[in-house]
Amino acid sequence: MNNASDQPVAFVTGAAQGLGLGISKHLLDAGWRVTLFDQDADAGQEAFDGLSPAHKDRALFIAGDVANEADVKLAIQQTVDRFGRIDGLVNNAGIADPHSGSIEDLEWDRWQRVINVNLGGAFLAAKHAVQHLRPVKGAIVNIASTRAFQSEANTESYAASKGGIVALTHALAVSLGGDVRVNAIAPGWIEVGDWQKSDKRTTPSHSDIDKSQHPVGRVGTPEDIAQAVSFLLDRTKSGFMTGETIRIDGGMTHKMIYAD
Repeated sequence: MNNASDQPVAFVTGAAQGLGLGISKHLLDAGWRVTLFDQDADAGQEAFDGLSPAHKDRALFIAGDVANEADVKLAIQQTVDRFGRIDGLVNNAGIADPHSGSIEDLEWDRWQRVINVNLGGAFLAAKHAVQHLRPVKGAIVNIASTRAFQSEANTESYAASKGGIVALTHALAVSLGGDVRVNAIAPGWIEVGDWQKSDKRTTPSHSDIDKSQHPVGRVGTPEDIAQAVSFLLDRTKSGFMTGETIRIDGGMTHKMIYAD
């Protein structure tokens, strides 16, 4: 892929920190051109500044709210203006804190904001990207969560938004047919403390109990998810997959746990 016009283009939401940044860097390493879209302008600029010179030439940071249709529409257009195409959409943006308090105390505004960002943002990005994905037989990867399938108490808004992502994924897959493949990844516990902007960054430390909850013996990393995103975006490797949600959680949701 020496010719820049032949290099595929990915639009990644929630890309300034955490899992989204890990996915973006992985795709850049793999030769993609990448738009990093995120509401946090400071984190986005810091992430962009931290890229290698070679990566900066193939990257674009755009600040915007994924739940604001005008922001999303403009960012998609700016990506096409800069790179000429979009081959892959990664809907990663989300309010990451799953705990919202008891149902009696959950404010309607809080519920709506989580749904609008986590689920509505994926809808808006797909709505405005699909016209560019169709001509190149592109792909969409939605980031769901294992919380779409199991819950802790007091996580209704987050669980509902991620369950909606799973349903949106198979609905879009059927609607878009052979033009655009749509799949999802449901991550489990992925450590992103060391992938935050500098004033929020932490050094990961996991206890033996943390590790033993996972049959693979460790907590996940952004690279674990990024590898799967790369696979799902690649038509030659995953061209017969659409509408699927893949759990990547170190086996955690398959481990039976009994209370003492």
